[in-house]
Amino acid sequence: MEFSYFLPVHIEFGWNKVDSVSEYVKAYGHKALIVTGRTSAKRSGLYDRVVAKLDAAHIDHVLFDKVDANPLTTTALDGAALAESEGCDMVLAIGGGSIMDCAKGIAFMAVNNGDINDYIFNRKASDKALPLVVIPTTCGTGSEGNGFGVLTNPDTGDKKSLRCNAIVPKVSIVDPGVMGTMPPQVLASVGFDALCHNIEAYTSKTAQPFTDALAHHAVTLLAQYLVPLYRHVKAVANGQAGTLSDEQCKHAWESVTLASTIGGMVINTAGVTLGHGMEHPASGLKDITHGVGLAVIEPVVVDYTWNGNPEKFGALARIFNHGDGSELGEALRSVVDELDLTTNLTKLGFTKQDIPWLVDNVYVVAAGNLANTMADVSREDIEMLYEKMM
Repeated sequence: MEFSYFLPVHIEFGWNKVDSVSEYVKAYGHKALIVTGRTSAKRSGLYDRVVAKLDAAHIDHVLFDKVDANPLTTTALDGAALAESEGCDMVLAIGGGSIMDCAKGIAFMAVNNGDINDYIFNRKASDKALPLVVIPTTCGTGSEGNGFGVLTNPDTGDKKSLRCNAIVPKVSIVDPGVMGTMPPQVLASVGFDALCHNIEAYTSKTAQPFTDALAHHAVTLLAQYLVPLYRHVKAVANGQAGTLSDEQCKHAWESVTLASTIGGMVINTAGVTLGHGMEHPASGLKDITHGVGLAVIEPVVVDYTWNGNPEKFGALARIFNHGDGSELGEALRSVVDELDLTTNLTKLGFTKQDIPWLVDNVYVVAAGNLANTMADVSREDIEMLYEKMM
């Protein structure tokens, strides 16, 4: 046995941890660029809550609230330019995976020159970035636990990660209490993304003992708590009584949030595989929600690749009370159904005419994901799988 594990991330996990934000931020500078989406952090009150703590600690700040879902490389460059012009010496992200990923690109490009796409495609490298503190508001991408920032080039549709240790957050404030403003459909999407992260890391070629232990635990948490939590949130959103007691709800939020952060950590080391490799071209082309795309793609991919490592896929299937790895895809379809997620690409606006571009783009943005997949998969296989997803 031989492996290496390195992940320099400081995670502060717990209820109301957000109220200590100034204590974590002040070690890294005097003026923060606060990165958010366009409305959600303000509408929920979290932005004002954070700003009040920064003001009380005399930490200056400026707002960049231009980040959309599937963040663009150009948006990261705009944020970096604002950070430079305002003299910001750190970045504070408040939001879901898109916001955290874009904040990573901003922190990186604020101190690096040239074309961000050169860094994304490893034509250039740097180990410099502004210090980054993040407050995740969705439990899905796990971006708080790794050095990946997924960005889309609007000119090419290429959706790929900027990767380096410099963009691992200096502090990740993971507060389950700020997750409760998510609509049920958002919880479903991000929760399924977290599940896929852990499944793919556990079954990857680069998996190792630490990632195996973490990922297996996280899948167990999600199998037990994601669907019940979704049902509870959906009931409340529909004006009905919640399906969980207050204590059960609190424990479910803790469990799903923890599993999401673990998912981000394990993919930093063990990576992702074919499922993400086929989804990034899809959301790069059509701007679909990442977790919604995975809900279509992952069960089909698992059906096709489980025999690359029957023992590990079988271990995961048993978490869902299924017999062996050949049944894991069916277990995931049940989760997709219970989360009310989409089951085919046609419903997401794709046609068979899109398949050649999707297949080609897998080899542009996801060659590493293919290499990390246990089963051997050819171009013809990928084309067949996209057809099956229609």
